[in-house]
Amino acid sequence: MMVVVAYDVNTETPDGKRRLRSVAKTCMKYGQRVQNSVFECFVTPSDYLILKHDLAEIMDEMCDSLRYYNLGSKYASKIEHRGRQRHVPVDGVMML
Repeated sequence: MMVVVAYDVNTETPDGKRRLRSVAKTCMKYGQRVQNSVFECFVTPSDYLILKHDLAEIMDEMCDSLRYYNLGSKYASKIEHRGRQRHVPVDGVMML
């Protein structure tokens, strides 16, 4: 299933900057960055639970924000895009 993860991490402190890097690194394990703080993650239901748990362990709920958009397995018709694409479509063919 496709899950979009969007986050806003307060980076006014060194600890906040560390959390920001940790959130991005964790999201990269499950998907690809499509905007600065937005990842498209193609995950199984169990991976989704692990991803949410791992991110909850990193974030500071008093000053950070995480949003999850579960687009399901038929996500292709739910995504519209305009402009330069920063990623390779998950189900697209990659040629080298």
